[in-house]
Amino acid sequence: MPISVSNISKHFGHQKALDNINFEIKKGEIVGFLGPNGAGKSTLMKILTGYLTPDEGKAVIDGLDLKNNKEDVQKQIGYLPEHNPLYTEMFVREYLRFSASVFKIDKTRVEEVIKLTGLTPEANKKIEQLSKGYRQRVGLAAALLHNPEVLILDEPTTGLDPNQLVEIRTLIKNIGKEDREGKPGKTVFLSTHIMQEVEAICDRVIIINKGKIVADKNLKELREGNDQIIFVEFDYRIEEIALQKIPHLVSAKNTGGFAYELIFDTHKDMRPAVFDFAHDNGLKTLQLNQKTKNLESLFAELTAQAP
Repeated sequence: MPISVSNISKHFGHQKALDNINFEIKKGEIVGFLGPNGAGKSTLMKILTGYLTPDEGKAVIDGLDLKNNKEDVQKQIGYLPEHNPLYTEMFVREYLRFSASVFKIDKTRVEEVIKLTGLTPEANKKIEQLSKGYRQRVGLAAALLHNPEVLILDEPTTGLDPNQLVEIRTLIKNIGKEDREGKPGKTVFLSTHIMQEVEAICDRVIIINKGKIVADKNLKELREGNDQIIFVEFDYRIEEIALQKIPHLVSAKNTGGFAYELIFDTHKDMRPAVFDFAHDNGLKTLQLNQKTKNLESLFAELTAQAP
């Protein structure tokens, strides 16, 4: 298993940043790590790359226990931190050759990653002359120089314009693809707070909130899930328990005033049933909208702040 996290906890003073974190990531998987600001995403990323030590638990990367094999593990990881550190006064090719010399990598690899990351047109420019999107490409190129098995990317698309977003997302997705011989691509663990990012790139999503894992879902299963959400507004309030008479209802929640969020476990459009319920109970429906339960609604449900 390229990444295995077992019972990891981390404190900063009295604050518990991570609380008993457990998950595994298979070779070739692209996994999105979602959570609101301050949820513990960057803390876990720094633990997995050896920059921080957990107070409890352990991380195993590509079969090696990080605690006892820190340097060997770091050789297997390509890391792009949230704030991409670059020597902006250097030329792109010069910077990558310098990075290759630090890692004692043959400089022919520099030309390979320049081509792989689409940097060829910019290779003879100074980094300070590049757009944010191309600077991110340079950071990815540096992370890929030593041909790591595992890529850990912390907020890789922050601050990019829409065109740059698409370019970097495509690049990350291609890195995780199978090679020509059908072997799994690189394992990618991607931290972000952007839902569309995960849906566009990832095979799976892990959601963290207040230092705890609150969901671990396969994206395909989530897209094909049965859950259906209906938002309804009546002309006066009704107790949630009365709504339980509607078939296939999983939960009902008053969202303010006379409005309710109803969750059903069926593909069948339940709006007619809600309308019939209102009619039978002498209610008027002022609003009736339906949507499938997706990543955005799951995230909102699991990370909502208590009033």
